[in-house]
Amino acid sequence: MKNFFSVSRRDTLSRARSGILNLPRGPVETPVFMPVGTNGTVKALTNEDLEEIGFSLILANTYHLYLRPGMEVVRGAGGLRGFTGWKRNYLTDSGGFQIFSLAPFRKISDDGVQFRSHIDGSLHVLSPEAVVDIQLILDSDIQMPLDVCTPWGAGREEAQRALELTSRWLIRAHRAWTAAVDQGCRGALFSIVQGNFFKDLRQESAARTLETETPGIAIGGLSVGEPQEIFREYLHSTSALLPDEKPRYVMGIGSPEYILWAIEEGIDMFDCVLPTRTGRNGHVFTRDGPLVLKKAEHAGSFLPIDGSCTCRVCRTYSRAYLRHLFKTREILCSILASYHNLFFLHRLVLDSRRAINENKFKEFKETFLYRYHNGGGGEE
Repeated sequence: MKNFFSVSRRDTLSRARSGILNLPRGPVETPVFMPVGTNGTVKALTNEDLEEIGFSLILANTYHLYLRPGMEVVRGAGGLRGFTGWKRNYLTDSGGFQIFSLAPFRKISDDGVQFRSHIDGSLHVLSPEAVVDIQLILDSDIQMPLDVCTPWGAGREEAQRALELTSRWLIRAHRAWTAAVDQGCRGALFSIVQGNFFKDLRQESAARTLETETPGIAIGGLSVGEPQEIFREYLHSTSALLPDEKPRYVMGIGSPEYILWAIEEGIDMFDCVLPTRTGRNGHVFTRDGPLVLKKAEHAGSFLPIDGSCTCRVCRTYSRAYLRHLFKTREILCSILASYHNLFFLHRLVLDSRRAINENKFKEFKETFLYRYHNGGGGEE
């Protein structure tokens, strides 16, 4: 796809770069964090909240939407945007991670995957082509192919088998997607590098992935339970295998440390449920490290979550009030904490992009992480 992605600036002391994704519903500046809207909604937030923060690309889950409400409902609404009201860009994952987490209830073969719904136990069969067709109904701007994600600790034989299936399924998915493009589809199909924690298998997977010439490439099979140092080692070695001219996407990372490490390695895109999931549990991000709202020390604190944050939550509400909401199980706590966490990550990525453009990313990352790991709980 011509002009799908372009690099704007590069940091000379790292692999970090800024760029632009040209998507059907408007350009997206990178690096970019994507909130996760599993069921067609980012939990506890409205579309207006997401637009106010500044997001232009969010993620939805193919597996969950396929099962409920089902594709006939989404088709009847004219696609995911007509169904949800979100008018900007969508990336949809393949649902593979969710399917493969149902280990006792699924069967993998060359044809695809057979599984039982976690909702009602009904039996379903999805091929690589069917997953492309589902995402065409969703009208995804970026779609991911069916792949096999193996866990931390998997053996070499299991990792090799997963690599082989992922590679063969990608060829079939790419063929189906190419046919859809010929008929007017504007969305892009990414490919996914697997190989578990075997560097030669990741090298093989990357080489086979590049043969399909997809517009973008995802690094799969990371952040699946491995230690931080292993994550960083394999992120570094895998990102070095990918072509410079294509956007790189690491799935499932959403903490400030992991985001900054990824940007440093030249990663352009990332997503995670972490900011909203932890927000619902009363855990919030601050420049001085994570803060737990339920702690008694906040009962009489009329400070904002983070004195350096400009979000409407920090401008309006105190820690004491948010702790009260959490302790009384008021829904508003989930709404406000989730909003703040997503604003915080969006701002972190904006600041990272600005630092790259000024050729100061390395300094910015080190300064941010020093304060984040050694700060005093979000006070100014």
